[in-house]
Formats: sequence, structure tokens, C-alpha cells
Amino acid sequence: MAASIDFKAIAQNLGDIFRRTDVSFAIGILLIMVVLLMPMPKPLMDFALALSITFSVMILMTSLFIMKPDEFSSFPTVLLIATMIRLSLNVASTRLILSHGHEGTSAAGKVIEAFGQFVVGGNFVIGIVVFIILIIVNFVVITKGSGRIAEVAARFSLDGMPGKQMAIDADLAAGMIDESEARKRRKAIESESNFYGAMDGAAKFVRGDAIAGLLITFINVIGGVIIGVAQNNMSFGDAFHTYTLLTVGDGLVTQIPALIVSMASGLLVSKAGIEGATDKALYSQLSAYPTALGMASFVMAVMGMLPGIPITPFVILASLAGYASWNSYQEQLKVENQKNLDLQAKETEEVQDESQQAATQVISLPLDMIRLELGYGLLSLLNGEKNKNLGDQIKNLRTQLQQEMGIYLPSVRIQDNMQLGNNEYLIRIKELEAGKGHLKPGELMVMDPGAQPIDLRGEHTREPSFGLPAMWIAPVLRTEAENLGYTIVDPSVVLTTHLTEVIKDNIGEMVTFADVQKLLDDMNETYKKLLNDIVPGQITVGGIQRVLQNLVGERISIRDLPTILEGIAEACNFSRNIATITEHLRLRLSRQITFSNADQEGVLNIVTLSPQWEQIIGDAIVGDGEARQLALSPSHMQEFIFRCNETYDRLSMMGEMPALVTTAYVRSFVRSILERVRPAVVIMSQNEVHPKVKIRSLGQLE
Repeated sequence: MAASIDFKAIAQNLGDIFRRTDVSFAIGILLIMVVLLMPMPKPLMDFALALSITFSVMILMTSLFIMKPDEFSSFPTVLLIATMIRLSLNVASTRLILSHGHEGTSAAGKVIEAFGQFVVGGNFVIGIVVFIILIIVNFVVITKGSGRIAEVAARFSLDGMPGKQMAIDADLAAGMIDESEARKRRKAIESESNFYGAMDGAAKFVRGDAIAGLLITFINVIGGVIIGVAQNNMSFGDAFHTYTLLTVGDGLVTQIPALIVSMASGLLVSKAGIEGATDKALYSQLSAYPTALGMASFVMAVMGMLPGIPITPFVILASLAGYASWNSYQEQLKVENQKNLDLQAKETEEVQDESQQAATQVISLPLDMIRLELGYGLLSLLNGEKNKNLGDQIKNLRTQLQQEMGIYLPSVRIQDNMQLGNNEYLIRIKELEAGKGHLKPGELMVMDPGAQPIDLRGEHTREPSFGLPAMWIAPVLRTEAENLGYTIVDPSVVLTTHLTEVIKDNIGEMVTFADVQKLLDDMNETYKKLLNDIVPGQITVGGIQRVLQNLVGERISIRDLPTILEGIAEACNFSRNIATITEHLRLRLSRQITFSNADQEGVLNIVTLSPQWEQIIGDAIVGDGEARQLALSPSHMQEFIFRCNETYDRLSMMGEMPALVTTAYVRSFVRSILERVRPAVVIMSQNEVHPKVKIRSLGQLE
């Protein structure tokens, strides 16, 4: 028994195959190849020609309604497929014309016959002229212009890629966009460049199509006449009329889709710089100037009045242009009125919310970076001779510190505080208490350089900056104090000195992002190239700010900014860690660090860290590389601080403030321990001691 055929299963399998777009697309390409090789029935030819025209119109409509050119990035591929479809149909129609042309004008199907009879009225001469004009319009005007636009756009897109990539990298480094947005923008730039490059080459398809249309038409006419006369016994006139009419109909039915696709190509490449659909972009831009439309209406009306000119079309067009001008003017007037209404509503709302805005303004006032609060009894320090009163001394202090440290210091706000005692003052950094003291206006503070007891009549006290023993004495005892060799200081100088030390202890917090940006902007043009090389590729401005904060935090001047930037560039080659970069910079600035802490004779007084403490602190460092941290036990921490205070208290009594020298391995960790208890102590590594300085050792921190 013969096996039955399951047509339902076969149909289902075929449906599954055609539902796969990749398989369907491949089959479609193969069908184009088949059409080139095998004859096509007339009904199928009519359907294929209708499909070609529909496909071309669809391409044109898509080009009109897309928002951006690269949204139709598959256009070069679509253009190739449309060209191949037309060329294959040209070959198939040529085969039908030459095979059945002697049968009459319907030899190649109804579509070609309709174009040959209806479109050109059955006159092959008119058909040839129309065909040649279409070829000229397509090949010389549209294709040549769109090809040139695509070529220039591809060139500019390729030339502009490095700048666009740098802009994306700069936005990413500045934190304005994230990594996903950066990838999206890079993808868009790449797609745009690829699109215009492909469009530059795709324009050659249309050019080749036009040339092929001319050759096929010439071959069809010559070949058809020869076949009709020699093989089908037709007269020369009948053969020439029939085959020419068929050939012209065939040429028109293929050249019209080609013209439509060329127009779509021109619209697509000329859409550069226009956002939105073409109709909306053109309408919004042409209607943006009512005066231009009004002038056009006036010119057309005048032309309609000239002798011999038909008035009706010009009057109609002048009326339409005038109406468009008036309508555009009304639209602009409506938009302007709405803007005025919105502005008035906004102003009214601002007036109604004035109290709330005032409250918000109070809340959002910036902090005082440095503020000096005085008790009522100290306000007299603000009066006096120029450069001797407190205000002038603080102004001179700011100038001195700026020159010394190389940074822009914020102004010091001075205000009275009735909650303080009459002779008390309070120093605030970012509105938080950083120091306080007690002064006696009208008296003098005296101190013994050797830290010995003061043998004068007065009130014992301690100097607020360094905690040294001192005494307040009456002005009449100045001569006696000078004869005894005591140091004599006015109350305003005591306060200014204390303010100086507080600022130096907290100066790292005062290096703001804006200050760093201004320092970089004010650099000499010679070093701008170096700055551009490292920012933002190797380090951001914020990273430079943190490095400078670390340096000034240890009272290192940053005036030599070019050397600092060179050191940052070197350090970034092997590390991006801020602490590591700072330590490398200290080595670059070793000469400055050493001689800025030497005495007037060029001698650097030092205290060395004992090997025992070097061993204890070194063993307490855990982690490797940039992940190192100190894990010193609390008992060792307290003992180390006690030994340090004991050593420096003893040396202070002798009038000495030496630098503490350690190995480079433990320097930063020793600094982290002592910056809270003795921030004024300079801590240097052995590598930072300049070889040309004279060294005087004052002992060892045991």
C-alpha cells in the first residue's frame, strides 16, 4: 500500500521555514538570481513590476518620516537589493520582448503595455524623449548631487571622529555621563560614520543602474528590429514601432522606481542637521519668517498683473502665500503672548513666595571658611593706627600666607560674640571651633626664650599657639622686660600668631576645587600642554586638588606648581593612588622641604626615630602596595605619643623645634599618628633630606 502524503505537515513545515526572516530573505535573493536566468510568465512579470514600484514608494516614505538619517542605516543594502530587482526584471522583460514582441504590444505583460500606451500615448518618439529626460534627471541631477553630499558627509564625519571621541572621554572623566552613556554615544558616532561611508559607495549603484537602463534600451530596440524583420517576417516600420514602444514602456516602468529610490537617497543624505520628520522640519523652518512669505506673495501678485501673464494661477499662489504668512505671524504672536503670560505668572509666584525664598536663602548661605569671633572687650583691637590694628594685621597675614604657601586663602570674617567672655576670642574653621584663647587688652605678653620662670609682676598664663609659659604685664614694665631678654608681644600679635597656626593646621581644608582650577588656569602657557596631557587622561582636577591638600596639610608650599605637575605625571605612570602620588612628590620637592625647615644658618635640626620604634611601626603595617594600613596596638600607640610629647616638650623648653626623620617606609604612618597631637611637627623621610644641607642631630625619639 502506497504511503499517503501528509500535505498538512508539508504546509506546516513550509510555513515554519518562511516565518524565519533570515531564510525568507535568502530565498528572496535566490529568486532574484533565478529571474536573471529563467524566463518569467507575463502575469508573474506584472506582479514583479508592481512589487518593484511598491518597494520603491515604501523606501521613499520611510526616508521622509525618519527622525535622523542613521535610523535608516540599512539604506545602502536596501538600495542594492532594489537595484538588483530592477536589473533582473529588465533582463526578464528583455527576454519577453525579444521572444514575443511580434505578437503585439502586450508581449511583455499588461504593466509594460500600459506604460507604453497610456503614459506616452502610444507614440514611441514621445516615450523615448520622456525616457531620456528621466535618465538625465536621475543620473545628472539627483544621483550626482546626493552622491556628492554623501561623499562630503562621510569625509567630515570621519575627520570629526577624534574630536567627538575626546569630548565623550572628557565628559566621562568629569562625571557628566556614565560608562553606559559613553558607550551609547561612541556607538552612535561609529554608526553615523559607517552610514555616510556606505552611502558614498551606494550612490554608485544608482549611477550604474542608469547606465544599464540606457544600454538595455538600445540593445532592445536594435535586437527587436533585427528579430522582427529577419525571423518574424515583419516590416521594418512595424518592427521598429512595436519593439520601440515595448522597450520604452519597459524603460519607463523600471526608471520610475529608480527615480523614486534616487529621490529617497537624496532626501536621506541631505537630512544632515535636521531633527524630526522632513515635513515638520521644513514647515517649522519655512514658516519661521512670515515676512519672507509675505514678500513672496507680493512678488507673485505683481507678476500676475504683467501684460500677457495669466492672472489666475499667480493670484491663487499669492493668496496661499499671503494666508500662510498671516497664519505664521498669528502663531508667533500667540507663542509670544503665552511667554509673557508665563513670565507674569512666574513673577507673581516669586512675589507670593518671597518669605519662603528668604528662608531658603538663609539656609543656603555659604559657610564662613575662617571666622574670628571676639568678646566685647577685644573689639578695641580693631581700632588703632594703620598696620597696627587687628584688621590690618590679619590682612597682612593672609598676604604672607598666600605668598608662602602658594594658595588662595579665603578672607577672615571678624564678628563680635556676646556669648564669649569680655576678653575671650574664638577661631572657627568652616564654622567649627578650631581654637580659642584669652587676651588682656592694654597689657603685654612676655615669654622667656629659654622657657624659664618669668621674674616680673603680672599674671601667669600660657601662650595660646604653642602652649609655652608666659605672663601678662603692664606696659610700664616693657623696659624692664627688654633688659631681662624676654620676648614681648602685643595682644593683637598674640591673636594673629594663634590664628596663623590654626590656619596652617587646617590649611588643607581650604584648598577648594575652585581655587585649584584658578591656579591651573593662571599657569604659564608653557605648562598648559603638560596640564592637558595629564588632565583628565591620568588624573582629574579633583585628584590634583587632593594631592595639593595633602602637601599643604604638611605645610609644604605649592608655589612651584610646574614641578608638582611634572611629579604627578611621573607618579601616574605607576600609580593612581593619591597617597602614593603625594609621597613621590615629596621626593621631587625634597630641596624645598629641607631648606624651608632649616634655620637661618642653613642647618637642619633633626630628631631621628629609634630603630626599635621603626621596627614596631613597620611590623604593624599590614597589606601590600596601595592597600597598606597601620594596625598598631593601642598600648604602643599611647606609648609612642607619650615619648614624642616628652621629647618635643623638652626640646621646646630649649627653644628648638626639630624635624622628625624616619625611613620612607613608615613616614606617612608616623605622620598619621602625630598629626592629631602635634600637627606642627615636620616629619621627613631620610630620602627627603637634601644632600647639601647641614644637619644637626638633637637626639633620638626612644
